[in-house]
Parts: sequence; structure tokens; C-alpha cells
Amino acid sequence: MKMQTLALFGMVATAIGGAAYVFIYPLLSGERKVEQRRANVTRSEPAARTTRVHQKSRREQVEETLKEIEVKARKPKNPPLNVKIAQAGLSWSNNQFLMISAGLGLFALVAVFITAGSLLPALGAAFAAGFGLPRWLLSFLKKRREAKFLDHFPDGVDVIVRGIKAGLPLLDSIKIISLDSQEPIKSEFKAIVETQTIGMPIGEACAKLFERVPLAEANFFGIVISIQQKAGGNLSEALGNLSRVLRERKKMKAKIQAMSMEAKASAMIIGALPICVGTLVWLTSPNYIELLWTSDMGRFMMAGCAMWMGIGIFVMKKMINFDF
Repeated sequence: MKMQTLALFGMVATAIGGAAYVFIYPLLSGERKVEQRRANVTRSEPAARTTRVHQKSRREQVEETLKEIEVKARKPKNPPLNVKIAQAGLSWSNNQFLMISAGLGLFALVAVFITAGSLLPALGAAFAAGFGLPRWLLSFLKKRREAKFLDHFPDGVDVIVRGIKAGLPLLDSIKIISLDSQEPIKSEFKAIVETQTIGMPIGEACAKLFERVPLAEANFFGIVISIQQKAGGNLSEALGNLSRVLRERKKMKAKIQAMSMEAKASAMIIGALPICVGTLVWLTSPNYIELLWTSDMGRFMMAGCAMWMGIGIFVMKKMINFDF
């Protein structure tokens, strides 16, 4: 009985001691103050994180802007016909272009059929004149327009830089270019002003320049304006750097053309040599060379030689043309 009383007393004392340790010891040892301080530090972390977010916000905005522009700049490899016509600087509609193509094809068909008296060559000439010639003309006009654009574009950017440094807004500086510059700079910047007038932000209006003039320089200009409009920054300094980059690219392009002229001249001589030699042989000894187009084996050999010459010219063109 006495042993049971002592055991009960020990259990009660242990329970009281445990309760006292749980509730009183933290007050005496300062653990509660430590927990409160830890909670205060934890509550202050979101504010510090917010500060870091604000510090990184401009970089993130720039990255988002670049991603958006990159997505928009992914032009299709084969743009629609109306885009090709606009890039060539023509004001034709799709129906006008198709009607002109059909007229050229019909004229070639009739002319070759009357002169040759055979339907197959007439169909080939009609296809070349109605389908190939108009699209080659669009490509030629597009390249010539892009070359003129690159010649005057750095000067236009310099006008914007000087206008901004003088205190003019960006849109007013662009209006000056749309009034006083040469073509095609004048019409392209006029399109930017007109697009911005109907409510489109100036950054998006400048970014659309790349759709009408698919050049890396036009894309650079749209990127600079879009980033400045969304993330801020010194626009005159950014455009000044862009102007220097454009002029350096122009110098590099001229240097590449000068260095590749020897290879281009060699390619033209090699490509024209069989035709020139064949013409001279036909003028001096027509009976000797006419077997090439009077016999089946000769026509087969001429077709094979033309195919191999075409492959060689294509390979040489790829070797001497540089994209940068």
C-alpha cells in the first residue's frame, strides 16, 4: 500500500513537472521571443522579395518584349501575294496582278504558237511569261527597294536622334522623316505615322515596319522602340547606338561585296563559257555542232549538260553569297 502511494505520488510529480516544462520554461528561456523574432523576419521577406522583383522588373519587361517581337517577326517563308506586292513598293491589288500575269501568258502563248507552229513550246512560254516573269519582277523590285531603304535608313535614324536631343517627341521626329526624306524611307515612316494616328501604340507601329520591309535593320529599329516604350530608357542613346550598328553593317556588306566580286566574275565566266564556245563553233562550223539538236543523243547530252551546269551555278551562288 505504501509502495502504491509512492508510485502515485511520483507519477503526479512527473506530470506536474512536464506541464511546467511545457508552459513555463519557454517564458524563462526566451524561446517565445525567438519565435516572435523569427515570425517578424518571415513577414519581412515578402517585402524584400517585392523589392527584388521591382529591381528585376525592367529586365523581365525587356525579355518579354523581345519574346513578343521574336514571335511577331517570324514571317512565313512564302508570304501572301498582297504582302509581296507591298514589299515590292507597288500599289496593285491581287486581281490587277493576276490579270497582268494572265495577259502576259496569253500574249506569249499566241506569239510563240504563231512563230513556232507548235503547241508545246507555246505552253512552256506561256507558263514562263504568266507565272515566272511577274514573280521574278516582284522579287527584283523588292530587292531594289530594300537596297534603297538600307542606303537612307541610317540617315533617318540620325534625324530621329537629333530631334529627340533637341526636345522633340518621337512621333514629331518621325513626321519630319515622313515629309523630308527620300523614297522608300518617306513612305514607310509615313505609314508608321498613319498607323499610330488610328490608335495603335507607337511601339507596335514601328514594329510593323519589319512586315513591309523584311530586313534585319528594320527589325532592330522596331525592337529598340518597343523596348523603350515598355521598359523605358534613354531613347536617343539607344537610337544612336543603332545608327552606328547600321552604318557598320553597311560597311561590312560593302566589304563583303568587294571581296566576293572576283568569285562572282569567275562564276559568270565559267557559266557563260559553254554558251559562247558553242555559239562560235556554230558560226564557224554549223554542220559539226548541229548534231547536238538534230539527233536524239545530242538533245539528251544537251539536257544533261544544262542540268549539270545549273547545279554548278547554283552551288557557286551559294558559296559566294553571304548572309550576316
